[in-house]
Amino acid sequence: MGERGPIMRRLSGASNGGSGGGSGAASGQWESGGNAARVRGLNAGIMDEKVLELVFRALNWDPQSLCVVARVSRRLRAVAERVLWRELCVSRAPRMVAALTGGAPASAPAAGRIGGGWPALAKLLLFCCGAAGASVPGHFAPVSRFSKTSGRSFLSRRCAGDLLYVSDPCEHAVPGGGGDAAGAGEDVGAYRGVFRGFMRSRTRAWLVGHRAALEPRVRCPYCGARVWSMTAAGLAPRSASRRLGANEGRLEYFVCVSGHLHGSCWLARLSDSEGAGPGDGGSDGGDDVSADEDDDVGL
Repeated sequence: MGERGPIMRRLSGASNGGSGGGSGAASGQWESGGNAARVRGLNAGIMDEKVLELVFRALNWDPQSLCVVARVSRRLRAVAERVLWRELCVSRAPRMVAALTGGAPASAPAAGRIGGGWPALAKLLLFCCGAAGASVPGHFAPVSRFSKTSGRSFLSRRCAGDLLYVSDPCEHAVPGGGGDAAGAGEDVGAYRGVFRGFMRSRTRAWLVGHRAALEPRVRCPYCGARVWSMTAAGLAPRSASRRLGANEGRLEYFVCVSGHLHGSCWLARLSDSEGAGPGDGGSDGGDDVSADEDDDVGL
């Protein structure tokens, strides 16, 4: 007990800015730098991000855990938006992310920015938006396949040259099968996609140049931005219906100002003698799908 008194007095003097020379020096070191400042910085900046990266890598970038952590504080949310959601996207769809960022590695500055933000892209990769018109709710998609070849089928000839990834349709049986409602008893397919560099795309240039109206009641389910109806704008080619295996004229999709695509279609019922819809050509006239054009994304 006799030894603790002087020690406590020295610590008290240092923290309260005591008049002693040693205490003053310790206080100054604590306030302005030195070892103490490095200790104080252990929970800030890049050290914190690296620890979180290691933790979520061990969790295989579990999206639900990441959502929970991002809601703890503003600071953790900022780290998640800047780093963690990006790393989740890279882990789930490396070829797709490389194409969307112009081939920049994940650590490059260009890979730190993407249209609509990394959280929106992560949601697009993992979440089926459903079909509001058919009362189909959104849900996590266990596995999704995104393809540039499918994306070319969604581009009109005047917009050829844009790079667009589109998922295969997520099929849902419409509730109330056999009822009087249109489409009851049929299957609806929900799909989503994303443009590379949408701000510089031919699709956006055409929509803006022709003053296409933004939809008043529809919002992007991934970033919340306003959307254009590609059907209303006359930019939905027939090749999109063929690619999806949808009934002619029963397809609708939207593109938001950030470049996210979402839509739904009524799927055609094919007999055994009929071919599969996805094999029918896109706007570029070709359907050979190479391994480097696709990404299979799973939870």
